[in-house]
Amino acid sequence: MSRLIALTLAAIVSCAAPVAAQYPDKPITMIVPFAAGGPTDTIARIVGEDMQKTLGQPIIVENVAGAGGTTGITRGVQAKPDGYTIMMGHMGTHGAAPALYPNLKYDPT
Repeated sequence: MSRLIALTLAAIVSCAAPVAAQYPDKPITMIVPFAAGGPTDTIARIVGEDMQKTLGQPIIVENVAGAGGTTGITRGVQAKPDGYTIMMGHMGTHGAAPALYPNLKYDPT
């Protein structure tokens, strides 16, 4: 009986290892809610380079400008929650936007 239990445990353990995927295993998109060349974009590109070195995967900076940054943040919030889309916002998109835009499509808190 103990041999059966040992074999069962060995089978379970051997099946569990391949299930865990290494993160990240594909490029990560960083959404910047402002036009290219501005300070937020510059910081995002510097941070993205460091992340790329650390994680070993490309960080794709995608600029989505419009509506004071809320267009880009909305796109990020609506992205698949799999860890492969991140956002670079600032005080304007999370602090000032709720006062300026009463119908935000995201919760800034």
